[in-house]
Amino acid sequence: MRLFVTGGAGFIGSNFIHFMLNKYPGLEITNLDNLSYCGNMENLKNIEYEARYHFIKEDITNRERVAAILSEGFDVAVNFAAESHVDRSIMDSSPFIETNIKGTQVLLEGIRQYGVSKFIQVSTDEVYGSVGTGKTDESASLLPNSPYAASKAAADLLCRAYWRTYDLPILITRCCNNYGPFQFPEKLIPLVVTNALDNRDIPVYGNGMNIREWIFVEDHCRAIDCVIQDGKPGGIYNIGSSMERTNIELVKFILDVLGKPHSLIKYVTDRPGHDQRYALDTGKIERELGWKTAATFDTGMEQTINWYIENKDWWQRIKSGEYAQYYQRMYANR
Repeated sequence: MRLFVTGGAGFIGSNFIHFMLNKYPGLEITNLDNLSYCGNMENLKNIEYEARYHFIKEDITNRERVAAILSEGFDVAVNFAAESHVDRSIMDSSPFIETNIKGTQVLLEGIRQYGVSKFIQVSTDEVYGSVGTGKTDESASLLPNSPYAASKAAADLLCRAYWRTYDLPILITRCCNNYGPFQFPEKLIPLVVTNALDNRDIPVYGNGMNIREWIFVEDHCRAIDCVIQDGKPGGIYNIGSSMERTNIELVKFILDVLGKPHSLIKYVTDRPGHDQRYALDTGKIERELGWKTAATFDTGMEQTINWYIENKDWWQRIKSGEYAQYYQRMYANR
């Protein structure tokens, strides 16, 4: 099988590439990534010279280039490419509109022209908006509350339209908050771990009582694989864990594991439109595809925290800006 992955140098995408290459010996993967600030070639350094893996530095909004690549023929395409940080979308939504909406449309047009057996649009639980009680299933209305979530909801709707209008084999996955190795340090869990290891303040929005559902990234990768293998075109699949924690509970848990004082916590002004809670009903993917989470919250967090302890050079380079400067030079003339 030939697999086309976009955004594969990011956190979830790189974990997915590792997972798929390890599971399927006959698989060949082409990874397209523009190496924006959160795309990190170090995430894929150990497979850089793997014969079954190919990297292309390009932006998914480049219509001609994307079409030329897809013309080479692929069995499955998975779109991870996205601007994903809510705070950045509040400061400037323009890159989110370009990558998340226009980029998805460019991919859809390429798929329409050259075809694949399945196209997986990797989305987010944030498109549903805040959930007061209970859990959200795939039939719920889309009520995004941040520019990031709105851009992902728009991309989902484009995918649905292309499925209905052109009968393309499109599937959408909506996952809860991921954590695990290679996550960019601006996200909550790696930010808390790395700041704590450096004995730096840990900012917590508002009163810290916002609730999130957390899933270990490998479980997410397994779910996407299940969708590739057995998902039905036009289908939407929630991917969740039922492991809910308030932000302040999570922060204190990490500090306790690391033996760091809670005095590192600094409450800061809440961000605009901050959703109170997300919670996904995963009955559909469990019934139809037989998927369930494997990692518990404790085992997944233990692996994650240990990874950041053991890979201090990786995140220190990112936080210092050294990595971005290096790869800007490296790819300047490519």
